[in-house]
Amino acid sequence: MALPTATPTLAPPPFTERRYVVTLIFVVSLFMLWGLGVTMADILNKHFQQVLHVSKANSAYVQAATFGAYFIMGLPAGWFMKRFGYQKGVILGLGLYAAGAFLMVPAANAASFTLLLMALFVLACGLGTLEAVAHPFLDGLGDPASSDRRITFSHAINGIGAVSGPLIGGYFVLRGTHAAGDLSSVKTLYTIIGTVVGSIGLLFAFVKVPQLNAEHTPETRLGAPNETPTNLVADKSLFQHKHFVWACVAQLFNTAAQGGTWAYFINYGTDYMALKPGPEIHGFWQVGTLLSRTVGLAPGLPHLAGEVAAYFFSLSLVGMMLGRFLGTYLMQYIAPNRLLAFAAAANIVMCLVVAQHWGWVSFGALIGLNFFFSVMFPIIYSLGLKDVGRHKQLASSFIVMGVVGAALFPRFVMGPVANASVAHAYYLPIICYVVVFIYGIKLYKAGRA
Repeated sequence: MALPTATPTLAPPPFTERRYVVTLIFVVSLFMLWGLGVTMADILNKHFQQVLHVSKANSAYVQAATFGAYFIMGLPAGWFMKRFGYQKGVILGLGLYAAGAFLMVPAANAASFTLLLMALFVLACGLGTLEAVAHPFLDGLGDPASSDRRITFSHAINGIGAVSGPLIGGYFVLRGTHAAGDLSSVKTLYTIIGTVVGSIGLLFAFVKVPQLNAEHTPETRLGAPNETPTNLVADKSLFQHKHFVWACVAQLFNTAAQGGTWAYFINYGTDYMALKPGPEIHGFWQVGTLLSRTVGLAPGLPHLAGEVAAYFFSLSLVGMMLGRFLGTYLMQYIAPNRLLAFAAAANIVMCLVVAQHWGWVSFGALIGLNFFFSVMFPIIYSLGLKDVGRHKQLASSFIVMGVVGAALFPRFVMGPVANASVAHAYYLPIICYVVVFIYGIKLYKAGRA
C-alpha cells in the first residue's frame, strides 16, 4: 500500500532580484514625491478659501486642476515611455513637477487663483507622468507574480509623502494668520519643492537601469511581431481585456471617492469639531493632546483651527500608510481582490457614520476612511495590469486617466452639497465604494480564463 505523499508548499515568489535593488529604491522614492504633491493640494483648498476668498465648492478646482492633469497626461505619458523607455519617462515627470512648483512663485506674486491653478496643472502633469511610468516600471523589476506586493509596498512608501504633505503645508501655509492676498508662504514652500524634485531628476539621469523582465523589454514595449505576451495571443487588443476595462471604471470611482474625502476633510474638522482651551499644539505627534482636547462642536468652544484639522489629516494618512504595509503582508495569504472588496465594504459603513456628524464618532470614522482606502488604488492598478502582455504601458496610462474622477467628483458632485452641509456630502462617496466592491467580488476576473 502506497503511503500518501505530502503536497509541496509553494513559496511566494521573491519580492525582487538583487540586480534591481538600486533602481527599485529610486522608483519607490517617486511614490513618496507624488504623495507629497497630491496631499499638499488639499491644504491649499482651505488656504485659498481664507486668503483669496474662494468658496468651498470653487476651492475644489484645486483638485480639478491636479487630477485633471492626470487625465490629460495619461496617454502622452504612455506613448512617451513606450517610445523612449521608463527612465526617460521618469525624468520627464520630474521635470514637469519641478517646473510647476517654480511656476507657483509668479502665480502667487499675482495673487491670481487662475494662475495658481495653471501652475498646479503643470505640476500635476508631472505627477501623472510619474504615476503612469512608475507602475509598469515596478512590474518589470522582478517576477510578475510578485508585482502586487511591489506596487502595494510602494504605495505604503507613498504614504510617507502623503503624511508629510499636510504636515509641511500646515506648518508653512495654514500656520498663523494671513492677510488677504498674502501668499508668501506658498512661494517659499514651492520653491523648496521645485529645487528638491529637480535635483532628484538630475540624479536619476545617471542611474544605470538593468534589463527588466521579459514583458518589459524594448521589443515588447514597441510591440515586436514575434512577442509572446503572458498567457495571451499576441494580436488581442487592449480593450478586449474586460478585466482591464473594469479596472479603469473601478479606479475612476475609487479616486472620485478619495478626492472628495480629502478635499473636504479639513472643512469637516473646522465645521463640526472644537478645541478645548490649553497650550498651543505644535504637531500631529502630540496625539494624546489632540485626542483629549478635540471635541464635538459645543457652545462656548472655538471651532477647530485649520492648522489643527490638518494635523488630523496627517494622522489619517499615517493610517493609510500602515494599511498599505499591512496589506502588503496580508496579500501573501489573502487574494488581493477579496482584500479590496472588504476595504470597500468597510468604507461604505464609515461614510454612513461620517454623514451623521456625531462628534468624535463621526470624525473618527472620517480619519479611518484612509486606513481602508489604503489598499484600493494599488490593488485595482495591479489587477488591471494582469495578463495584458505587450499592452502594459498603455494599460497603465488608461488606469491613470481614471484619476480624473478625483478632478470631477469634489467640485461638481460633492461641492454643491458641501456648500450647505459638508457632513451630508459624505453620503455621495458610498456610490463609488459600491462600484469598487463589485469589481473586487466579480469584475476583476471578467474575460480572464
